[in-house]
Amino acid sequence: MDNAHVTAGIIAAGPNQQPAPDVARPTWRRLTPPLIAAGLGIGTLALLHFRDPHVEGSYGLCPVYALFGVYCPGCGGMRAMHNLTDGNIVDSLHSNLLAVPLTLAFAVFVIDWLRRARRGQRWRMPSISPVIVWSFFGLLAVYTVLRNTPWGTWLTPV
Repeated sequence: MDNAHVTAGIIAAGPNQQPAPDVARPTWRRLTPPLIAAGLGIGTLALLHFRDPHVEGSYGLCPVYALFGVYCPGCGGMRAMHNLTDGNIVDSLHSNLLAVPLTLAFAVFVIDWLRRARRGQRWRMPSISPVIVWSFFGLLAVYTVLRNTPWGTWLTPV
């Protein structure tokens, strides 16, 4: 699809309306990107299920922990996903409290993308206000500091 066709669809739709559905492309071309994203997510979960990240050095070392000796917000994320695929939700949340909600958000995004692609609609980025984005970064900062203090030992990866 050339840019003139895309621009014409946006102009014809008006400033407050969605562009025309993307039904001109074949179904397999519309479904390929979301299916690749879903496959990568499922493949990653399968890899983490069968190759245990609890074994020290199985995936290497966290560079932040190796260089500075502190847990970053992602430390324990692979262990959390391994525990989740084993059905140990409490252990998963204990390994990394943020990994499970972020994985669920990714799954919801990919499912919505796949559903929209099947209908011939364009994919959409979630509209997140700047307040929520900065609040999330603030949460990451507080989470990182707290899990590296004596009061946050319950947040350290297991």
